[in-house]
Amino acid sequence: MKNTETFEKEINEGNNFKGDYITLGSAMLNGETITNTFVNVPLKTMNRHGLIAGATGTGKTKTLQVLAENLSEKGVPVLLMDIKGDLSGLAKPSPGHAKIDERHKKIGLPFEAKGFPVEVMTLSEQDGVRLRATISEFGPVLISRILDVTETQAGIISVIFKYCDDNKLPLLDLKDFKKILQYATSEGKKEFEEAYGRISTASTGAILRKLIEIEQQGGDLFFGETSFDTQDLLRIDENGKGYINIIRLTDIQDKPKLFSTFMLSLLAEIYSTFPEQGDSGRPELVMFIDEAHLIFNEASNALLNQIESIVKLIRSKGVGLYFVTQNPMDVPEAVLGQLGLKVQHALRAFTAKDRKAIKLTAQNYPDTEYYDTAEVLTSLGIGEALVSALDEKGKPTPLAATMMRAPMSRMDILTESELSSLLAQSQLAKKYNKEVDRESAYEMLNEKIKKADEEEVKQKAKEEKEALKRAESKRKTSSTRRKSTRMNPIVKVLTSATVIRGVLGILSKMIK
Repeated sequence: MKNTETFEKEINEGNNFKGDYITLGSAMLNGETITNTFVNVPLKTMNRHGLIAGATGTGKTKTLQVLAENLSEKGVPVLLMDIKGDLSGLAKPSPGHAKIDERHKKIGLPFEAKGFPVEVMTLSEQDGVRLRATISEFGPVLISRILDVTETQAGIISVIFKYCDDNKLPLLDLKDFKKILQYATSEGKKEFEEAYGRISTASTGAILRKLIEIEQQGGDLFFGETSFDTQDLLRIDENGKGYINIIRLTDIQDKPKLFSTFMLSLLAEIYSTFPEQGDSGRPELVMFIDEAHLIFNEASNALLNQIESIVKLIRSKGVGLYFVTQNPMDVPEAVLGQLGLKVQHALRAFTAKDRKAIKLTAQNYPDTEYYDTAEVLTSLGIGEALVSALDEKGKPTPLAATMMRAPMSRMDILTESELSSLLAQSQLAKKYNKEVDRESAYEMLNEKIKKADEEEVKQKAKEEKEALKRAESKRKTSSTRRKSTRMNPIVKVLTSATVIRGVLGILSKMIK
């Protein structure tokens, strides 16, 4: 291995950038921190995505917090998925601590406590700005991929969307979608068959069952209005700091289907609405997805393919995606290969499988003469990490074990009163937290069915009335015929009493 002086020179040269950058900490060699040998990440390449990985308790969340703070300070908005519920403290300055001062002295960076502009959001009934999207905004292709339907079922979903477009029926929430699926094979069966062909009851039943699965995970709260405008993620406060948008997901861990649905819809909406950035020199938005395995473990192949495509394409919109997880192996290889910044905290080797995973993880990092990467991965302390970034030309920076800087904000959650105060001041909460349930496909189809039923009742009553008329007419005709027969002169003579008595008399004599 080379000496400390050569190592220090290579690190400083590899982390010396012309443009703006974020300092993560100071490089370490042989377990010792080399003061003022900073490990930097150029702001220009922060849209090239990244990974923060490591075992529980090794400092992943604090690294996420440091990156979010520094991006915000440089005017870059941030979106955080807060699954563990420990990120709201970004809104308040750190109370400080002797250990923080000691750490920063080793690093060679002054410590300054700061709070940052924060917006708290939610997918569920938790307090926060409500995030919603309509079924129509998803479209038939995305809905089909989320539901993981067959090709035939995907075709039916496309027909359903076409019917709603042709008949101006807004598809806003799950009850709209369920209603139109039921209508297509019941009251509207004839109408659908004439315009679009026969729709299988078995296929619509299968789609309905998959919709109910999402509904049971809270999809009824997510789908609907007011639909969230992704441009509201790009706000800058009056001091030029980017807003840190925190989505509270503490109750979502047992609802992976809803989480992956939301993430895919959000990424698709950002990709379709954000303009191309080209080489702007800074990201427009950086997203951190904590507990990333929740997306990938439950995703279908179709959903994984969609995520992989968006990861590849979305950086052209100036958006960086950062996956936070315990093991890099949680992230599919096709996605892992797209991640420019890797911050790897310690991994623990308890089993042969763990040791094998660590060797594979070490191979994701640039070769170095200064470390046995696999060995370093198991010996890193809390708040230490291996860092590899991309320089301004897109080449990997020298791999460096790093003493990470401490967050400037509070490393704890907001109190209930602090959270209530934050939400009371939120302009987005006033915009999105109003209950809206305008007339849509569900109400329109119910009205259509009601009118059809009323017409059917009227038609039946009309037919019954006409049947009564015909019966009355027939009765009168029959009565008239009987009357006419009685009035006939011949009948009168034949039925007269004289004739009858005569006939009876003749019969009487014949018998005698």
